[in-house]
Amino acid sequence: QVQLVESGGGLVQAGGPLRLSCAASGRTFSRYRMGWFCQAPGKEREFVASISSSGGTSYYADAVKGRFAISRDDAKNTVYLQMNSLNTENTAVYYCTEWGPTAIDYWGQGTQVTVSA
Repeated sequence: QVQLVESGGGLVQAGGPLRLSCAASGRTFSRYRMGWFCQAPGKEREFVASISSSGGTSYYADAVKGRFAISRDDAKNTVYLQMNSLNTENTAVYYCTEWGPTAIDYWGQGTQVTVSA
Protein backbone atom coordinates (compact mmCIF):
# COMPACT_ATOMS: atom_id res chain seq x y z
CA GLN A 1 0.00 0.00 0.00
CA VAL A 2 1.63 3.23 -1.16
CA GLN A 3 1.29 6.23 1.12
CA LEU A 4 2.34 9.80 0.46
CA VAL A 5 2.32 12.08 3.50
CA GLU A 6 2.87 15.79 2.99
CA SER A 7 4.04 18.19 5.66
CA GLY A 8 5.38 21.70 5.97
CA GLY A 9 2.35 23.68 4.94
CA GLY A 10 1.13 26.65 6.93
CA LEU A 11 0.70 30.40 6.98
CA VAL A 12 3.47 32.58 5.56
CA GLN A 13 3.76 36.25 4.67
CA ALA A 14 4.06 37.29 1.06
CA GLY A 15 7.67 37.27 -0.03
CA GLY A 16 8.60 34.57 2.43
CA PRO A 17 9.76 31.00 1.92
CA LEU A 18 8.25 27.66 2.81
CA ARG A 19 9.47 24.10 2.29
CA LEU A 20 7.09 21.22 1.78
CA SER A 21 8.06 17.62 2.35
CA CYS A 22 6.45 14.42 1.18
CA ALA A 23 7.38 11.11 2.76
CA ALA A 24 6.63 8.10 0.59
CA SER A 25 6.25 4.47 1.57
CA GLY A 26 4.99 1.25 0.08
CA ARG A 27 7.22 0.76 -2.94
CA THR A 28 10.74 1.49 -4.11
CA PHE A 29 10.80 5.27 -4.04
CA SER A 30 13.90 5.70 -6.18
CA ARG A 31 12.23 4.11 -9.20
CA TYR A 32 9.53 6.71 -9.64
CA ARG A 33 9.06 10.25 -10.85
CA MET A 34 7.66 12.45 -8.09
CA GLY A 35 5.86 15.73 -8.26
CA TRP A 36 3.66 18.40 -6.78
CA PHE A 37 0.30 19.79 -7.80
CA CYS A 38 -1.76 22.52 -6.19
CA GLN A 39 -5.42 23.48 -6.04
CA ALA A 40 -6.50 26.97 -5.13
CA PRO A 41 -10.04 27.72 -3.93
CA GLY A 42 -12.47 27.62 -6.82
CA LYS A 43 -9.84 26.47 -9.29
CA GLU A 44 -8.83 23.20 -10.87
CA ARG A 45 -5.87 21.23 -9.63
CA GLU A 46 -2.76 22.19 -11.57
CA PHE A 47 0.79 21.01 -12.05
CA VAL A 48 3.56 22.70 -10.05
CA ALA A 49 6.73 20.66 -10.48
CA SER A 50 8.10 17.18 -11.06
CA ILE A 51 11.43 15.42 -10.74
CA SER A 52 12.64 12.31 -12.50
CA SER A 53 13.46 9.09 -10.71
CA SER A 54 17.18 9.83 -11.03
CA GLY A 55 16.73 13.40 -9.86
CA GLY A 56 18.47 14.61 -12.99
CA THR A 57 15.50 16.22 -14.70
CA SER A 58 12.96 18.62 -13.26
CA TYR A 59 10.00 20.43 -14.76
CA TYR A 60 8.16 23.47 -13.46
CA ALA A 61 5.02 25.37 -14.21
CA ASP A 62 5.83 28.71 -15.78
CA ALA A 63 4.32 30.57 -12.83
CA VAL A 64 6.84 29.11 -10.36
CA LYS A 65 10.02 28.89 -12.44
CA GLY A 66 12.88 30.61 -10.67
CA ARG A 67 11.01 30.67 -7.34
CA PHE A 68 10.31 27.02 -6.54
CA ALA A 69 12.74 24.11 -6.49
CA ILE A 70 11.91 20.42 -6.32
CA SER A 71 14.39 17.91 -4.94
CA ARG A 72 14.46 14.38 -3.62
CA ASP A 73 16.34 12.37 -1.04
CA ASP A 74 16.08 8.71 -1.94
CA ALA A 75 17.73 7.66 1.33
CA LYS A 76 14.80 9.23 3.16
CA ASN A 77 12.12 8.37 0.58
CA THR A 78 11.22 12.03 0.58
CA VAL A 79 10.56 14.67 -2.04
CA TYR A 80 10.73 18.38 -1.24
CA LEU A 81 9.34 21.56 -2.68
CA GLN A 82 11.25 24.68 -1.70
CA MET A 83 9.04 27.68 -2.33
CA ASN A 84 10.54 31.17 -2.29
CA SER A 85 9.14 34.62 -2.93
CA LEU A 86 5.64 33.39 -2.23
CA ASN A 87 2.68 35.53 -3.20
CA THR A 88 -1.02 35.36 -2.40
CA GLU A 89 -1.68 33.52 -5.67
CA ASN A 90 0.31 30.58 -4.30
CA THR A 91 -2.34 30.02 -1.63
CA ALA A 92 -3.59 26.51 -2.27
CA VAL A 93 -3.62 22.94 -1.11
CA TYR A 94 -0.43 21.26 -2.31
CA TYR A 95 -0.48 17.58 -3.24
CA CYS A 96 2.42 15.20 -3.59
CA THR A 97 2.25 12.74 -6.48
CA GLU A 98 4.04 9.58 -7.48
CA TRP A 99 4.06 8.60 -11.13
CA GLY A 100 3.88 5.19 -12.73
CA PRO A 101 5.08 4.50 -16.29
CA THR A 102 2.49 6.67 -18.01
CA ALA A 103 0.39 8.50 -15.43
CA ILE A 104 0.13 9.48 -11.80
CA ASP A 105 -0.41 6.42 -9.67
CA TYR A 106 -0.79 7.98 -6.24
CA TRP A 107 -1.73 11.23 -4.55
CA GLY A 108 -1.10 12.47 -1.06
CA GLN A 109 -3.83 13.96 1.11
CA GLY A 110 -2.57 17.51 0.63
CA THR A 111 -1.17 20.25 2.81
CA GLN A 112 -2.55 23.77 3.02
CA VAL A 113 -0.34 26.73 2.15
CA THR A 114 -1.73 30.16 2.90
CA VAL A 115 0.15 33.28 1.88
CA SER A 116 -0.93 36.50 3.57
CA ALA A 117 -0.50 39.90 1.97
